[in-house]
Amino acid sequence: MPRSTADRTEDELGGPGSVLVRQRADHVELDRLLHELDATTGRAQEDVLTRVGRLVFSHAFAEETVLWPVFRRVLPDGDALTRRIETEHQEVNELVAALEEGGPDHPERPARLARLVEVLREDVRDEEDVLFPHLLERVDDAGLRRLGRRWEVVRRVAPTRPHPTVSRRPPGNALSGLPLSLLDRGRDLVDTVVRQVPVAAPAGQVVSRGLAALAGLVERTAPARRGDGPPTAR
Repeated sequence: MPRSTADRTEDELGGPGSVLVRQRADHVELDRLLHELDATTGRAQEDVLTRVGRLVFSHAFAEETVLWPVFRRVLPDGDALTRRIETEHQEVNELVAALEEGGPDHPERPARLARLVEVLREDVRDEEDVLFPHLLERVDDAGLRRLGRRWEVVRRVAPTRPHPTVSRRPPGNALSGLPLSLLDRGRDLVDTVVRQVPVAAPAGQVVSRGLAALAGLVERTAPARRGDGPPTAR
């Protein structure tokens, strides 16, 4: 079995800027956040969960639009390998959406939270132990760095919230990515203002709900669902 990319040096992963170096850095940050999530409760835990979402959704979107098409092109079993990861991403979307909808007092929150942590850790292991070693065999260092630059650009403009009904593959995710990103990042900004200026909370909540409703409309459009086959999005 190939050696995990978690155990390789930066040079072995293509050097600074390689997509695998960037991916691993996000995975390290995710591990830190998951430990923090386990050590907190109440409002503090909600804040950590928000930071987890901001990290994993932009990260996954960049994978699905930049990396996974490369795997499907260069690996004979690339479709099956990426389908497995996409299914994990879909479950993360559904779990976070359920956690947000249910709130901190929902009776299923502990089970959902535990499953979310489990799936996120499974996703990291599947990528670093199974998927990424194949990429090292097929793409040279310069190619990994080019992918890294593309991945980083997409990650910086990607949606930051769960969208369970959107396709996990192009063209659906790519077509819906920009409008959802604008709406998500607008909500992020509103939420930040509300936390800093509590008196603005009532108006901020109205604006946030309005942006969420618009995002829901984008999610339900036919173009946003194109690309999955069989569908991971429901």
